[in-house]
Amino acid sequence: MRKLIIALVVASASLVPGLASSQATAPAAASMNDLQADAPSEYTVQKGDTLWAISGKFLKEPWKWPQIWQMNREQIKNPHLIYPGDIIRLDRSGMSPSLSLIAGGAIAEGNVVRLQPRTRVEPLSTAVPTIPGSAIGPFLTQPLVVEPGAMETMPRIVATEEERVIIGAGNLAYVAGMRAGDPINWQIFRAGEPLTDPESGDVLGFEAIHVGDARVKRFGSPSTVEITRAKQEINQDDRLVPARESTFPAYVPHAPDKPINGVIMSVNGGVNDITQYSIVTINRGSRDGVEVGHVLATMRKGDLAYRTRSGRPPLGVDLFPNLANMQFEVTPNPVVKDTIVAGADPDPPVASGPFRSYRLPDERSGLVLVFRTFEKLSYAMVLKAVRPISVGDVVQTP
Repeated sequence: MRKLIIALVVASASLVPGLASSQATAPAAASMNDLQADAPSEYTVQKGDTLWAISGKFLKEPWKWPQIWQMNREQIKNPHLIYPGDIIRLDRSGMSPSLSLIAGGAIAEGNVVRLQPRTRVEPLSTAVPTIPGSAIGPFLTQPLVVEPGAMETMPRIVATEEERVIIGAGNLAYVAGMRAGDPINWQIFRAGEPLTDPESGDVLGFEAIHVGDARVKRFGSPSTVEITRAKQEINQDDRLVPARESTFPAYVPHAPDKPINGVIMSVNGGVNDITQYSIVTINRGSRDGVEVGHVLATMRKGDLAYRTRSGRPPLGVDLFPNLANMQFEVTPNPVVKDTIVAGADPDPPVASGPFRSYRLPDERSGLVLVFRTFEKLSYAMVLKAVRPISVGDVVQTP
């Protein structure tokens, strides 16, 4: 209930001139050019909407959502919630466009919004999420990344019921490293492939493969746990971490305050084509200033263009890529005609010149939104893809 009251206060404050100016400094206001050509004057929030999709109805660049709301940094981190039935109204009357929120149950009379007492029976979890929760749910609750050396300090399975090699749901396991007072519910994982920074070559961490869940039956040395779920075979020496609550944080998509440049290291599922709603790993984390809610542009590396008649790579470049960086002075031999026609214009000479390759400029291929950060790397969801996106592509401040 407290959050709902805060939501109404923030919505009402947006209607009172000068009130927002008393808050922390807001980002630069949006301009009329930032609006979609068909931006609606008002929109009623529907069940199933996401904040990103709603923002895209008003703005060409959805990550400029804080600018059209004139939100300060604190409001970006702790935004008010939007629910189905709420009305978002666009005001074009000022120097810059602005949005205001009419919570469901309010009555608008001209420019005055009259709030009526009401009871909301929906739980807080029905608030509109920033991005599709079903796509990122597992990535919010699973460990995902283990830093080098961290596994040595984590509880591990030292024995299994009846000395079984592989155990599953309903079986018992014995774990070293737990203490009385630790959580009851745990996740079981094992280290996967190393996540290597493609720029420095350093190992930033290891993928944590979630293999199952367990519940403590008895603390001791070792402790006894029961396997409550098995996604894969569970073996001796697998590690455990406390289970995370399945909560979806409220955050506003926004651009970083400073330039950030990184590289896509991997894509969930190991697929070749990265499409909308794919989950990718980037080699920048909290130590680099990356925050949850940051929107980054993906840049596709420019191809090599060759100075040849056909524009295609000369013979041998595919086999010997270093040839692309070499230059050769080539003077073609004159063409001997089979027949000479009187009065016909001679063919223009083929211009001689060096063989060169040119690196074309990088082009924006899409947008990703960071939804979980670690110290050295982050997870992001692809929200827009206008060109093919691949592992190794650059991500940067849009």
